[in-house]
Amino acid sequence: MNREQISRLAHADHPIAAPLDDDAVRLLLEHGIPRDDARILDLGCGGGEWLLRALAAHPRLRAEGVDIAESALSRAREAAREQGVDDRLVLHREDAARFAAEPVFDLVVSVGSAHAFGGLLPTLAAARAHLAPGGRVLIGDGYWEREPSAEAEQLLGDLHALPSLLDQVVTDGWTPVHGHLSTRAELDAYEWSWTGSLSSWALDHPDDPDSAQALRAASTHRDEWLRAYRDAFGFASLVLRRTSK
Repeated sequence: MNREQISRLAHADHPIAAPLDDDAVRLLLEHGIPRDDARILDLGCGGGEWLLRALAAHPRLRAEGVDIAESALSRAREAAREQGVDDRLVLHREDAARFAAEPVFDLVVSVGSAHAFGGLLPTLAAARAHLAPGGRVLIGDGYWEREPSAEAEQLLGDLHALPSLLDQVVTDGWTPVHGHLSTRAELDAYEWSWTGSLSSWALDHPDDPDSAQALRAASTHRDEWLRAYRDAFGFASLVLRRTSK
């Protein structure tokens, strides 16, 4: 069982794949989508949940998504057909960091995908390349709420405290016009869903050759969350506009 398969099973009951509840997602999209006939792009779209929710709320909106995982794109296509929005959705199987498109977009989304670009600033650079004049970026990334342990840093990488994260964004030429800091309830709900969904699949498929591995992966993740980073990790979602050209 590879990382993509584990992620798919772990996010079965939390398709937004980030520590955000439905109200937070709705408000972020409301602040990010400038008008009903906007064009939006999701870099690292996974199963397309951000795009599907935007399309459902805005009948004239058109959307495109980019992801390297064909299985995730297949799920997005199937969901779009079921919801009757597939005629307004285009999906690309490509590396999001290398994606090039002719049109520009009114909103570029990249939530929880900074690792695919090499960090926050490269993610913003990629988004900038696809942004229409006056457009907005919706980005989500982790930060340290308090001093992390060495184990937490090893697990989650080179994150910043929230003021430093915002300083980076502003220095790079962006102005935050809306934001959401995931609550403890959102963060915990996400982790319980991640570990619980994966564990449930393993218990429901005891004869599957991947069952034991899935159960171990869920147990390891739960232990890392509770012992290493739960008390230090935060998640910020920001709607940004260009300060400078």
